[in-house]
Amino acid sequence: MDELIDIYNEDNEPLGVRKMKSEAHREGLWHRASHVWIYNKRGEILLQLRAKSKELNPLKWDVSAAGHISLGEKSIAAALRETKEELGLSIEANSLTFLKIAKEAGVYGSIINKEFQYLYLLEFNGNEKDLVLQEEEVQEIRFVHMERIEKEINALPEKYVPHGKCWVEIIKEVGRRLKN
Repeated sequence: MDELIDIYNEDNEPLGVRKMKSEAHREGLWHRASHVWIYNKRGEILLQLRAKSKELNPLKWDVSAAGHISLGEKSIAAALRETKEELGLSIEANSLTFLKIAKEAGVYGSIINKEFQYLYLLEFNGNEKDLVLQEEEVQEIRFVHMERIEKEINALPEKYVPHGKCWVEIIKEVGRRLKN
């Protein structure tokens, strides 16, 4: 789905420019996205398998819920919206913990993706089978133990959306939170 988004410079400063998401990807313009990484007390992270119809990284395992921040939208509002849209999970803003902004750029076929990703954590100890998936975005979901993700990222990186150091940082942060 195409949508209007704000454009930023390489320092994440607004340029006062609006473009369609498809234009930003074609032209390699910096924009923002929100990522919600959901984990549970068992040391598992909820992963989504991107729908096979997705233009970018189809049928690869990805963050629990994520999406572009729409025109004029705040990152927290986008995080709440994407979690509801993709997983059917309604949450309050205070249940999310902001972790950091990750700067990521990559070329995937004709898409030049330059994003500032606002990373949030959410502890959720419910059953993933109770979640309602957005079929055009999400093929399936599953909780996967952090150790397994870490091993597979190293052994089979082609199975995962390439989020670079984010995978390792999220796993370490979830591990730290579970120890406390």
